Amino acid sequence: NRFPDKTNKPGEVILEVEHLTAKRPKSIEDVSFTLRKGEILGIAGLVGSKRTDIVETLFGVIEKKLGTVKIDGKEVNIRNPKEATKNGLALITEERRATGIYSMLDIKFNSIISNTRNYKALLGLLDNSKIEKDTKWVIDSMHVKTPSQKTHIGSLSGGNQQKVVVARELEKENKFIIAAQPTRGVDIGAIEMIHNTILNEKTKKKAILVVSAELSEIMALSDRIAVMHSGKIVGMLDRKDATTEKIGILMAGGKLDE
Repeated sequence: NRFPDKTNKPGEVILEVEHLTAKRPKSIEDVSFTLRKGEILGIAGLVGSKRTDIVETLFGVIEKKLGTVKIDGKEVNIRNPKEATKNGLALITEERRATGIYSMLDIKFNSIISNTRNYKALLGLLDNSKIEKDTKWVIDSMHVKTPSQKTHIGSLSGGNQQKVVVARELEKENKFIIAAQPTRGVDIGAIEMIHNTILNEKTKKKAILVVSAELSEIMALSDRIAVMHSGKIVGMLDRKDATTEKIGILMAGGKLDE
């Protein structure tokens, strides 16, 4: 029951990554994979395997040295997070306090900050009524416990902060969702809610990349699992064939018996 069978049928390939190598020393090297509509690809690896570097290179945080990224068959060159969002990528960041929220500002601000261009009204001003409506959706959809939209997000529990970050990125009409450690530091109730929300996005034919240190999370969410070791993908397993033993061997740098 913890790892239910996956019955969805992913669609056509929407993201192609070929021989991606980061410019940062001792980072990812020669990483290749595809991602289909309605599919969740999990990235598993031990600490130091550089699993998060895949996310940061795709999103333009780490500069690319070699390789190609294609979206809908067309090559794109993403050099920074702004270009990533323009190309339809949404990022649920690994370190919410450092890179996911403005802790001294309110929930309303944090609910729209990654998508402000959609709230521009006349003369370049922001449409406050639309902002309040979407912030209400963020709070209601994830059952965020807060006195009001004007509450500083830093005063909320870690789980409620993460719910805001997750809902903010899912609220946008993006083709791809990159979720890096989406349930890090949250309670078990919030974990279940976030997992169900991510799985629901898959039914909308979005392509989702999940990076996590929690193998149980990777097993629960993924249709396919890519295993990282020393900056490289050393194995790609279908969920139906994946076991914790097989993944553990690959994460440690071993090889599976034929």
